[in-house]
Amino acid sequence: MNIDRIEFMAWMERIMERFDILMELVNVDKNQLAVIDGEELLDNQDVLQMLKISTRSLQRYRSSGKLPYYTISGKIYYKLSDVHQFVRESFSAPMPKVKS
Repeated sequence: MNIDRIEFMAWMERIMERFDILMELVNVDKNQLAVIDGEELLDNQDVLQMLKISTRSLQRYRSSGKLPYYTISGKIYYKLSDVHQFVRESFSAPMPKVKS
C-alpha cells in the first residue's frame, strides 16, 4: 500500500491539530488544579525541587508546623506564598567577620 506525500502530509497535519487540542485541554485542567483562590499550589515534587531538600526533611518541616500544607483528595499541596515565607524565615544573614 503506497501513500503519496500529499496525503501523508495532510494526515500528519490533522494529527498535529488534534495533539494541539489535547495539549490545550491538559493545560486547562492542570491550571485549575494548581490554583486555589488565586494562589498557586505546589505538590511535594515541586517543593522538593525548589528547596533542594530530601523527602524526609520536607516531612519534618510539615510535622513541626514550620511549613503549612493542605490535603486535597489525599494529596499534599503547599501554597507558593507559604513556601516563600518559609524560606524567608529560614534565611539567616551571615555574621559579619570581626577583624582582629
